[in-house]
Amino acid sequence: MKKLLGLLVLGCAAWFMTELVPPEPNATPTTPVKWTSSQQCKECHQEVFAEWEDSWHAKSWIDEDVIAQSDNFSNKVCIDCHAPRGVFETGVGNRVLPRSSRRAEGVDCLACHLLPNGGVAGTISMPSAPCKPEAILDLSRVAFCAGCHDQHKTVTQWRETPMADTGPDCLDCHMPFRNGDPNRGRHHGMAGGHDLNLVQSAVTLEAEREGDQILVTVENVMGAHSFPTDERSRAADIFWRPVTADPDARGGWTHLHRIRDPYRTEVDIPSTLLHALASQDKTGDSPRRTIGFAPPQGAIEVALFYKLAPYYRDPSDGRVWKTEEVTDPLMDSSLVHRVVVP
Repeated sequence: MKKLLGLLVLGCAAWFMTELVPPEPNATPTTPVKWTSSQQCKECHQEVFAEWEDSWHAKSWIDEDVIAQSDNFSNKVCIDCHAPRGVFETGVGNRVLPRSSRRAEGVDCLACHLLPNGGVAGTISMPSAPCKPEAILDLSRVAFCAGCHDQHKTVTQWRETPMADTGPDCLDCHMPFRNGDPNRGRHHGMAGGHDLNLVQSAVTLEAEREGDQILVTVENVMGAHSFPTDERSRAADIFWRPVTADPDARGGWTHLHRIRDPYRTEVDIPSTLLHALASQDKTGDSPRRTIGFAPPQGAIEVALFYKLAPYYRDPSDGRVWKTEEVTDPLMDSSLVHRVVVP
């Protein structure tokens, strides 16, 4: 009984002391976290962080093609979208502004999720989570992507199609639900032009003989925007060559047709983009194009190549090649489709 009484006295004393002694000045669990880097998100959001870290959003500042095309960002306007401040800070749908710190993180978690009040935007509200996300509908709207991705007209191209009314939209194709399950959230790899499988699904290539000509038809079949999109920066080229014993042999190609939107300074070059499949209903532009040529006798192979940068360059001195000078497109492009015509 004495032992029990002693324990009771000790317990009361401990409670009394906790009530009398004030908490440490720094012990304030309700103090909001100041979000300064995407690295702060990693511990709780490991799957999302790994997807983003491997994405081209994360590499937007260190991408060699971007560095070359922006002349190491001496073209200051490129900084806006390759190291942006938060979209919510500049306003959804507005052109983003550049940030001066942590640019190596590219288009990071904070660029999309940080709110002006220091909070975090999400698709659901969860006050019990460390970052206390707030459900913000704008996060999943096309206008959210437009601040950067309409600088080169991609969102405008989509808006010119019936898909702007019916879907799909940007997230459906580029941030799909993991395994199609909304409960698992959206994939943060943001697949785009660097994903060859996605490029291959967007366009078809056909070729057939008609008399002494070969007719080559290329069509934008899946894109909710032009092919290629990201005006000026990307290009696609059709080449042909006689069939060789080794289909993997390099070289021997002849350029047939280029698909690209020119820079404003390239006034003598027409835009040859393949418009979105559905845009013909609104704009009259066709997603399908046929090019004919008269090759020598014998079997011919025709191929479509995709370029992440607009020009082929001489590897020895960096000089820009004319397309008719290129005989080995694989030196700086990816093979999308190949067709053999007997």
